[in-house]
Amino acid sequence: MKSKENLVFLGMMGSGKSSIGSLVAKKLKVEFIDVDKEVEKELGVSISKIFETKGEDYFRKCEEKITLRVLKTNSIVVSLGGGAFVNKVIRKEILKNHVSFWLNWNHEILLDRIKNSKKRPLAFNATENELIDLIKKRSNIYSKALYEIKCDKMSKSEIVKKVLSNYEAH
Repeated sequence: MKSKENLVFLGMMGSGKSSIGSLVAKKLKVEFIDVDKEVEKELGVSISKIFETKGEDYFRKCEEKITLRVLKTNSIVVSLGGGAFVNKVIRKEILKNHVSFWLNWNHEILLDRIKNSKKRPLAFNATENELIDLIKKRSNIYSKALYEIKCDKMSKSEIVKKVLSNYEAH
């Protein structure tokens, strides 16, 4: 990997950021960090519990602090939380200093993956239309990523290959 920059995965919840990110990190022989897991580890409680007890604003403040700290580590692969790239401070840091990949999926595939998930606080109480609106709104922001991978008709290994070829050409 290039010295200071990290490879960062972003996209909707359920887009495979963690599974693809960990496979890419293995191929590159570098550390993989899932920001959502870091938040849970640091706060000692699940993200859904944080949303429930302290609210989304509190979670987003913690997410920003932890994400920016993680991004200071050199030569790692990072999986962001679904809403992290919406944060202007996080987005600016990533676009300026790192290589970002948006794992983009068709709305129906994402809906199937996230609706009724107890682990995803924003999806748990949302209607299908609210989820579609969230996907559309976030997609406008995700589209600022350096690379977009259209994942719909690809296997995990094909997605990993595409990420690596884009990264190596970068």
